[in-house]
Amino acid sequence: MAVEFTSPSATELLDLYFIEYRAKLLDLAAFFDRIDRYDGKEQAQADFRYKSLLEMLDLISCGENRVKNILISLSDPTLVAIADSEATAKASGAWRGAG
Repeated sequence: MAVEFTSPSATELLDLYFIEYRAKLLDLAAFFDRIDRYDGKEQAQADFRYKSLLEMLDLISCGENRVKNILISLSDPTLVAIADSEATAKASGAWRGAG
């Protein structure tokens, strides 16, 4: 006998995942609070990665195509490859030219 799959409703998804994503949001807020308490916070707050995370919060609240808009915002739109091996030694997760 085949089991029929039915998609959960939006309310069921909210019931299932609210606590998990509430915790992730609190983790993010704690991360920003931690940076703000340490020496050198001005330098960290001026960093493109810090600014990018704050900008992503605005994109989350915009309403439509959140994931797509965030990925586009974090991506490097230039077509020129980076040749400097030092520049590509580690991923930053955000485009330095954003914002």
